[in-house]
Amino acid sequence: MPASPAATKRRSSYPLHVHIAYLFVALITCYALVNTFYQYRSTRQMLLTATESLFGQIGSQTVRTVEGIYSPALTVVDLMAQQHLMYALGLDERLESLAYLAEALQSQPSLSAVYIGYQNGDFFLVRKLTGAPLFGAAQPLPPGTAFLVQSLSEGDGEFLYYRRDLSLIEKRFAPGYHFDPRTRPWYQSAIGKPAHQISDPYLFFTTREVGTTLSRRTANGRSVVGADITLAVLDDVLGKEKMTPNAVLSVVDGKGNVIAASGGQTLMRSAGDHEIRQARLPELKQPVLERLFAPSFERGTASTLDVGGQDWLGYTAPIPLRSGNALFLAVAAPQSELLVDAQRLRMRSLLIATAILAVAALAAYVISRLASRPLKALTEEAQQIRAMRFGKSAPISSFITEIDELAEAMALMKSTIRNFLDIGEAMAAERRFEPLLARILEETTKIAQAKGGVIYLADEAGGLVPAQARLDDVALADPRALPVLNSCSDGIHPAVIAMAGATTLESLLIPALNEWYGAFGSFDKPLTTISIPLKNRQDELVGVVFLLQDEKVLRYGVGHELITLVEALSGTAAVTIETQRLILEQKKLLESFIQLVAGAIDAKSPYTGGHCQRVPELTKMLARAACEAKAGPYAGFALSDDEWEELHIAAWLHDCGKVTTPEYVVDKATKLETICDRIHEVRMRFEVLKRDAEIEMLKAIVAGGDRNALAAQLREELAVLDDEFYFVAECNLGGEFMAPERVERLKAVAARTWQRTLDDRLGISHDELLRKGDAPHVLPATEALLADKPEHRFPRSARDTLPEGHGFKMTVPELLYNRGELHNLAIGRGTLSDEDRYKINEHIVQTIVMLEKLPFPRHLKRVPEIAGGHHEKMDGNGYPKRLTRDEMSDTARMMAIADIFEALTAVDRPYKKGKTLSQSIAIMSKMRDDAHIDPELFALFLQSGVYLAYAKRFLRPEQIDDVDIARALGATA
Repeated sequence: MPASPAATKRRSSYPLHVHIAYLFVALITCYALVNTFYQYRSTRQMLLTATESLFGQIGSQTVRTVEGIYSPALTVVDLMAQQHLMYALGLDERLESLAYLAEALQSQPSLSAVYIGYQNGDFFLVRKLTGAPLFGAAQPLPPGTAFLVQSLSEGDGEFLYYRRDLSLIEKRFAPGYHFDPRTRPWYQSAIGKPAHQISDPYLFFTTREVGTTLSRRTANGRSVVGADITLAVLDDVLGKEKMTPNAVLSVVDGKGNVIAASGGQTLMRSAGDHEIRQARLPELKQPVLERLFAPSFERGTASTLDVGGQDWLGYTAPIPLRSGNALFLAVAAPQSELLVDAQRLRMRSLLIATAILAVAALAAYVISRLASRPLKALTEEAQQIRAMRFGKSAPISSFITEIDELAEAMALMKSTIRNFLDIGEAMAAERRFEPLLARILEETTKIAQAKGGVIYLADEAGGLVPAQARLDDVALADPRALPVLNSCSDGIHPAVIAMAGATTLESLLIPALNEWYGAFGSFDKPLTTISIPLKNRQDELVGVVFLLQDEKVLRYGVGHELITLVEALSGTAAVTIETQRLILEQKKLLESFIQLVAGAIDAKSPYTGGHCQRVPELTKMLARAACEAKAGPYAGFALSDDEWEELHIAAWLHDCGKVTTPEYVVDKATKLETICDRIHEVRMRFEVLKRDAEIEMLKAIVAGGDRNALAAQLREELAVLDDEFYFVAECNLGGEFMAPERVERLKAVAARTWQRTLDDRLGISHDELLRKGDAPHVLPATEALLADKPEHRFPRSARDTLPEGHGFKMTVPELLYNRGELHNLAIGRGTLSDEDRYKINEHIVQTIVMLEKLPFPRHLKRVPEIAGGHHEKMDGNGYPKRLTRDEMSDTARMMAIADIFEALTAVDRPYKKGKTLSQSIAIMSKMRDDAHIDPELFALFLQSGVYLAYAKRFLRPEQIDDVDIARALGATA
């Protein structure tokens, strides 16, 4: 069926507020674009004009610099032409002018050297040394040389080296020094002319600097004075005038030789045969400079160039020299860098325009919406109901009565449905059982406009037990004070009787409520109980909601639709209550199982008795202190209910891997102890040796030996054996450090031998027989008193290796166990070998593996990380993953402190006394300084008083002594 014209018109039309917003946005956008374009063009032109002016200023500055180089130098040459140096005949007379020449060089930074060439071929030069190397020098300069004098007189060459104060450092003769100044261009050009002669710039051989030579004939006409001036100052001028990072400036002579450049690159190039020359323009590898010196480029004005796809602004200008020739200054800069301010201004203008546009668009939209709201209000209300959106709506006012009535009816309908959804969402969102019951009762009494209410839950015996109660928006502190409703003898529950209209329930509830709510006043008005059963999916009674309502209010003030709504909610409430009870029961089962495992671990060994129960308490005490901190690094620390549950489970299961650790390793009180203490076997060997000694003595007496001497010898040998056994027994205790000399004595004792006459392969297990191997055994056998035998070495099987995929970084010993007698008795400290210690430490590996196999819900996913991190250290040297402080969670670091403190202070360890508070805190302070525990958490542990609160609960009175908190805090205070 074709659409009607009216429908077509509606589909192509737009709301009024959209048209208004479009108009405002379009006008502001056009204005912003035009304004930004105009500002950019104007700013661009201003910057380009300013750049052209800057180029001209650079040219003028360069000309002034060149003039400033030449003018003083020409004055020096003029004065030298009149100086008595022209009459000096020998070196001594010429040195009389040294002070004058040195002062001239010092006063003019650009002067490199001054010299004079005589008609007879003599030559005298004074050079200023600046620290730069001199090329072509046969020998290195003496230290401290400031001036170099080169002299050629009557064919004898000499080099004189002077300090800055013109004191002579060294004089060197140069017999092979051949130089005729009369053949040099500067001499020949000036000898026949009275005016100054200025050479074109060239590269000085001695200093490798670009410069020029000034020369003039002396007043007597028989010699020529000269001066070398450097143009190196032009490099500094160009470098200072560099206006952008990639701008290029260069001074070039008429032949294309580069005199100066802004880039700081060297201007020397090899000319072959160890000769050098000036760099030419193409060798600078700057295409833009080559374009500037092209014949087609107009000089004296700034022009735009396209070089390599980039726009440049270039400028060239001549620099006149007194020699008549000219140098040329070239300046170029990328337009993108010159116009960066213009582009920045354009971007800023666009941003401002965009911000104004956004604000204006929002304002236009809001104003237009306000203008069209009365026309859209009812339509939107209907659309919300159609879309099942029942949020609270703003009041709709109109002069038309029918619209007001319709708006009121729609609002009431939305409110009713919204209440239904709200209580459903509240019941679904609440995860704690008691608050859930309180929320259900609160929402139900609100919907029904009841004065109060009670929730009874069905127990296993079929009775109803009060769970929540409230009156006049006040919750009863202890609902258990209300009467319990038991089943009737005829099988009819009181809930059913109340629903049938009998007064049995009212006679039970109302007096009780009057008693416990007496502080709020008694019920002076008749009350009626509305009983709503809560049934689950199997139609079984889960509980009952009793609503207490004023009879008159119920009769006249509350509509039947509200009671119907409450009854409709009862099914959802029943299912939610049943679900939460099941979850709560499962949590209780899990909690009991966790505590069962922890208790079994504690009961497994007297060495860890109560540890798994005390560590959770201490960990949670420290976590609560962190949550309550008002200042410091944990001022904003908080744990959600899920995180508290996660920490609780992790703390109780932090040592669950100990179920895999053999008791005889955990409980190893002596070095030779396994399932039994093998010191008894060693003692029997000593007893055998003592019996053997006695038998040998008796045999010797029978053979006619001296009874007294043999008896004395026997006593001495028995005393030695007793002493050696006492030493071995002492070593077995592990209480004294096994110094090298003790280990050597142990080896000496082990070297004793005894005679075995019985086969040691009989009556042993198959595994031990395999460990013995195929070594031949002949009886009787002579054996060492103490030995490390093959059967003592337990190989590590594939299932005993470190599990992969968990990030463990522990060093695994080669053997699973090494029960060698010497190996164990020689343990340096304590009673545990490396294999034993690894086996004990491996419990944390098993803890992580076991916990990661459990399918924890999402909010408990960090349980393995928290439980498995309490043996890590802040510096990354802990185990099993060598995590650093930043890689551990706060709660894992809390548990590490709790685990250590509990172990130090525990009084139920049979192998040690529980340490006092001060001793424990001192040890932990050292661990903090060694980056073993978190310093901030340790400071919180002390400052919050958690250590003392724990001590009062779990430590003996004699362990609780004074602790110097300020000293213990140290750097963390």
